[in-house]
Amino acid sequence: MSAARNVLVTGGNRGIGLAIAQAFVEGGDTVVVTSRSGEAPQGLTAVTCDVTDTESVNAAFAAAEEIFGGPVQVLVANAGITKDGLLMRMSDEDFDAVIDTNLAGVFRCVRRASTGMIKARGGRIVLISSVVGLYGGPGQANYAASKAGLVGLARSVTRELGGRGITANVVAPGFIETDMTAALPEDTQKTYKAGIPAGRFAQPGEVAAVVRFLASEDAGYVTGAVIPVDGGLGMGH
Repeated sequence: MSAARNVLVTGGNRGIGLAIAQAFVEGGDTVVVTSRSGEAPQGLTAVTCDVTDTESVNAAFAAAEEIFGGPVQVLVANAGITKDGLLMRMSDEDFDAVIDTNLAGVFRCVRRASTGMIKARGGRIVLISSVVGLYGGPGQANYAASKAGLVGLARSVTRELGGRGITANVVAPGFIETDMTAALPEDTQKTYKAGIPAGRFAQPGEVAAVVRFLASEDAGYVTGAVIPVDGGLGMGH
């Protein structure tokens, strides 16, 4: 078994982020999650972070490093928001807010994480995108653009830092079994599932397993990749 690593999961207090954080804990790693409130789910340690604010991001990393007793070795950038709306009615504010959190927020975290990784000559960066980022989604111009932008970010980081033992990859989940999907009307769920070759939604743990692989030693030569976890919905697009 490899040595425990210092893992920071942004937005790791619920949903997919929580499943990812728990998977790393189960694998023996030391995990800190970020949340806006700074409240931690049971069994996890949290630091307060607003990814739209550089000072808040830097302070969160400093607090995590103090808990770890060293730098962040694995960053999973999962924090994100939606403000869906039809293109013609979408306000500048709703577009900007989603880009600022989902894309610029990830940039701020990656920039801060990279300083410790460069010094250590190694690290793992995993960005949580969405099938919508490459597949598109009606009423989601802001969200899809923000999630597509993560691909360009990861590939640019790979070109810059690949020679330093740092990998940067993107995971693109499809529909996941969460409280949000469970609340959808049964007919709507059936319609969505009919478009998924696997015929079902994913379990959060299935996304977490892929993230853990990308953060592992076994994935040392996988970088700049986009890994769909969508049951075939996007077919790699």
